[in-house]
Amino acid sequence: MKKYIALLRGINISGKNKIAMAELKKGFIALGFAEVSTYLNSGNVVFSSAIDDQNLLSKQIKSMIKDSFDLEIPVYIVLQEKLQEVLKHAPDWWGEENKEIYDNLIFIMPPLSYEEVYAELDAPKAEYEKVHHYENFIFWSFSRKDYRKTNWWSKTASSNISDMITIRTANTVKKIGG
Repeated sequence: MKKYIALLRGINISGKNKIAMAELKKGFIALGFAEVSTYLNSGNVVFSSAIDDQNLLSKQIKSMIKDSFDLEIPVYIVLQEKLQEVLKHAPDWWGEENKEIYDNLIFIMPPLSYEEVYAELDAPKAEYEKVHHYENFIFWSFSRKDYRKTNWWSKTASSNISDMITIRTANTVKKIGG
């Protein structure tokens, strides 16, 4: 059994795409997954499975969400072990306890690449935001008070690639990363 993390994109945001975490957890258990737990109300599910195919897991979860909640939600699957490896490659400036800085990790859904994300969003504004990538993950930080001045803030939600990325805060990533 391997431990995975499923990140559901765009649920429970401003009253849209509502899914109760208790019901979501039941859906994962019904799929035969073990050690299922959810974190926060934003679609973070940690689970174990003997299935060794992340694409198959994603398809099964998407299908369950469609059948159970009548929603078509992008689902990103990552091995918990892989997320731990990614966190070891975080830049020094990312994930500190500075309340004035908002630290995020952008998960890029295949087949999209870092280069395509960067090309779509353009260069970050160095005076307001920092970006560092490791494989298909992007560490992204910016000043809370200046977030509207960043180049990436509005573009991550409104670009042509917005359905192919999902973003989590450093605190959430560290919690679900084990």
